[in-house]
Amino acid sequence: MSEIVYVRGDATVPSAKGVKLIAHVCNDIGGWGKGFVLALSRRWPAPEAAYRAWHRERATNDFGLGAVQFVQVEPYVWVANMIGQRGIRTGSKGVPVRYEAIDTALGRLADKALELGASVHMPRIGCGLAGGKWSRVEPLIIERLVRRGVPVTVYDHGEGRS
Repeated sequence: MSEIVYVRGDATVPSAKGVKLIAHVCNDIGGWGKGFVLALSRRWPAPEAAYRAWHRERATNDFGLGAVQFVQVEPYVWVANMIGQRGIRTGSKGVPVRYEAIDTALGRLADKALELGASVHMPRIGCGLAGGKWSRVEPLIIERLVRRGVPVTVYDHGEGRS
């Protein structure tokens, strides 16, 4: 069984051959404007537009914790908008990250990656603004993706990320 590959770099510029799925965590309130999504929006307008429409039309679709929206941005590149964060602020209910939702979303991501024959590329999902701990997220990625044979690369941007 392979392992997660860790590299320094930008997850919006995946260094792999073939079909690539770029995965990231979104909140469940329609907010898009801080963190990794800014890098996505600088490269492609489609993921943000699709996420905002998905949220706007949530009464008639599956938008909610654990859901995933797949947006094709180039012939061999897709972005996976995964809802794994309740709100955007740390408060009385703790940090915004929802590990169960990330786990569910990763299962859906694995299905899509296997269907497309894609590798998965991501920052340390759920561990930035969502306030999660990588020690809780990494085992979910191993269980849902790596054990099913999906190649996963995690990108650390800049210096000193732990």
